[in-house]
Amino acid sequence: MRMNALLVDVREAVASFPTGKGMWVKHVVSACVKKGIPLLLLTDSPVPECWHTDTVHVRQFCRSMFWHVSVWNFLRYQPVETVYISPTSYIIPACVPSHIRSIPVVHDLIAFRSEPHSRRAQWIERLLLRRCLRNAYCICTVSESTKRDLLEKCPFVQEKKVMVVGAGPTVSLRAAPPLTPRLQGEGKARILCIGTLCPRKNQLRLIEAFSQLDTDVELILVGGRGWSDSAIVRAAQETPRVRWMGYVSMKEMQELLQSSTLLAFPSLYEGFGFPVLDAFVCSVPVLTSERGSLREIAGDAALVVDPEDVSSIRHGLAVLLSDGRLRETLVQKGRERATQFSWERTVEKICESSTLSI
Repeated sequence: MRMNALLVDVREAVASFPTGKGMWVKHVVSACVKKGIPLLLLTDSPVPECWHTDTVHVRQFCRSMFWHVSVWNFLRYQPVETVYISPTSYIIPACVPSHIRSIPVVHDLIAFRSEPHSRRAQWIERLLLRRCLRNAYCICTVSESTKRDLLEKCPFVQEKKVMVVGAGPTVSLRAAPPLTPRLQGEGKARILCIGTLCPRKNQLRLIEAFSQLDTDVELILVGGRGWSDSAIVRAAQETPRVRWMGYVSMKEMQELLQSSTLLAFPSLYEGFGFPVLDAFVCSVPVLTSERGSLREIAGDAALVVDPEDVSSIRHGLAVLLSDGRLRETLVQKGRERATQFSWERTVEKICESSTLSI
């Protein structure tokens, strides 16, 4: 293995049900492999066969609470200025050996904000993040919004150490195949909402707003169970024309997206917002909120509502469902907006950050 390989924690990318952070890692690694960038992947599970190339090495450590101890010991014996990229965990970066160039990726600052969040995750992130940032050689964020939040909540961080590397879409542009019976809808139109069921994703208000629409429309919720989700699950089960499909494969998600009339993503806070960008790629009009990074990612290519106002969400849904010309305008703007994001550019910025002189 060449000395200048990037060491990357890829555990969430190879998880059985990867969420947004895991998808970010998966696409970054795939783009690095495509460009022939030397990598050493640190994992607790087998990695995709397509990642096994001449420029990629893999070290699989046992999947247990001792994974971090094993990796820390491994890093102790790596050469000076070895670059370690931690895209989803602050544990190793918080105690990384001093000769390692640690580059944590900060996706959001939800643990430091007032929006609802898992208490366990909040406690862990608050405990580790500041120490992780103090040890960092460079800090990557996925959006300008996250960078601003980071500098506000952690004022000791020098702005020049923070690099916005962004992201790209998690879907690819291709012809929509016929829907399998499981994915076929019941209404004339379909509203799709993508995201883990939790208060921050705001599905409960979306369901309430949807229930006030007097149209033959179906609301599809896609995403696994999260924290404090009982009320969301109950509302989905009890509200007519609402279907919660749980976690679906990326192939199924793209099929659902391409067959939907619109995407509803009125989240209370996001560090990036993949569903918005993916909808743009699939030529689907988007309703979203102005919170977190969503305005930054969407630009003027989406209909923006107040996520805490059910009537605002309901009105936005009604307008998009009834105004075909507006939908066409947003689809065109969305396609143009999507061209401003790519994984290749993200990888270029990550490589730049790994050689940054601070």
